Amino acid sequence: MEFYEASRFYIDRERKKRSSMPSRHYHNGYEIFYLVSGDICYFIGDRAYQAVSGALFVIDMNEIHKLVNAGGASFERVTLEFKKEFLDDLFAGGMPVDVMSVFSRGLPFIKLSVQERGLVERLFDHMIREFTEKPEGYESCLKTLLYQLLLLIRRKTNAVSGEQPLVHSVRNKTFEIVDYINRHYQDKLTIADMARRYGISPSYFCKTFRQSTGYTFTEYVNHVRIKEAKGLLMTGNDKVAAVAGQVGFESLTHFGRVFKEVTGMSPLKYRRQYCSIRGGLPGSTS
Repeated sequence: MEFYEASRFYIDRERKKRSSMPSRHYHNGYEIFYLVSGDICYFIGDRAYQAVSGALFVIDMNEIHKLVNAGGASFERVTLEFKKEFLDDLFAGGMPVDVMSVFSRGLPFIKLSVQERGLVERLFDHMIREFTEKPEGYESCLKTLLYQLLLLIRRKTNAVSGEQPLVHSVRNKTFEIVDYINRHYQDKLTIADMARRYGISPSYFCKTFRQSTGYTFTEYVNHVRIKEAKGLLMTGNDKVAAVAGQVGFESLTHFGRVFKEVTGMSPLKYRRQYCSIRGGLPGSTS
C-alpha cells in the first residue's frame, strides 16, 4: 500500500492499457474517476466494482483504491484530483450546498443517464481545456466547473437507492459482450443476435447487461458509436452523413438525434465548436 501527495487541482484524460498506479494506494485529496471507454475492475476499500465506459467513481480522501485492467485491452479515462482548500474561497460565505458530502456517503459508484454522461463529459472537456491552456481567470473557472460537477453528483446520489454493480465471485459474460460491442460497433447489433451469440435468452441478456453496466444495450451501443463519431468529427474531413455510416447508424436523422441527446448539440455544431477552439475548420463541415 502506498501513499501519494495529492495535487491542489489536477485533471487529465488519457488512453492506456495499464494503470500508472498498479498497487493499492491512497492520497490526502479527493478523486473523481470517469471511464470514457473500455472495461475495468475498480477496488475501493474492501469492495470491487465492475465498470464499463460511462462509469463515474468518487473516491474519498485517504480511501484505499486500485484499478485493475485484467483483460489487457486499452481503456480511456479522465482522472480529476483536488484538495478541499481549492474550493474554500469559491463562495464568500461558504458553500451554499455541501457538495463535498458526496465523498463520505459510501456510494463511490455513480450511475449516470445518457444525458447526464453528456453533461459530465462536457464539464470534463471544459476543465481540461482550462487546466491545459491556462487562459486568463482559468483557476476561477475551474472552481466553478468543479462545483457544478460535484452538485450534479450530489443530486444524483440523493436520488439513488444505493444499488452498486459489485463484481460477483463467478465472472459473468458482461465484459466479453462489452468488448465485442467496442470492436464491432459499426456493425448491425441487435439484442436477439447478441443473446444468441452468447447463449442466453434475450430477456436475461437485457436484465444482466443493465445490472452490470448501468446501461441498456441500446444506450451502450449508442454511447460507443457517439464517442467514435466525436473523434471522427474532430479530426477528419468526412461529411456528417459519412461519419454516421462509419459508426453504424443507418439513418442520418437517427444519428443526429442520438448525437444531440448525448452531447447537447448537433454533429455539425459540435465540429464547428471544437475546430473554432483549435483555430480552424477541417476541409469539410457538412
